[in-house]
Amino acid sequence: QVQLVESGGGLVQAGGSLRLSCVASGTTFSSLIMGWYRQAPGKQRELVATIARGGNTNYADFVKGRFAVSRDNAKNTVYLQMNSLNPEDTAVYYCRGTHFISRMDYWGKGTLVTVSS
Repeated sequence: QVQLVESGGGLVQAGGSLRLSCVASGTTFSSLIMGWYRQAPGKQRELVATIARGGNTNYADFVKGRFAVSRDNAKNTVYLQMNSLNPEDTAVYYCRGTHFISRMDYWGKGTLVTVSS
């Protein structure tokens, strides 16, 4: 019943920016702890950023201040603003939601980000 749908991926040159969006349905969005993960070819899926229900954020070290996660509970949407992109950021980016009571995990199908040099 819970569905997460990512959008905003695409092709961008190194140094450019993209904003990813993830829209949730089927549950109360404010009940979800949200996160962004990514998976590059030949690599394991890795955590990029999380944002708690109250807005507290955490970032992976490799973000180095380039990315910002935010949420708009009124729009049932979490965002990932990505700046200063480099080719190493090329990956499929996935949205994850964790219900704060049941701890059930929900995943989107991903959106592809390709950064050219």
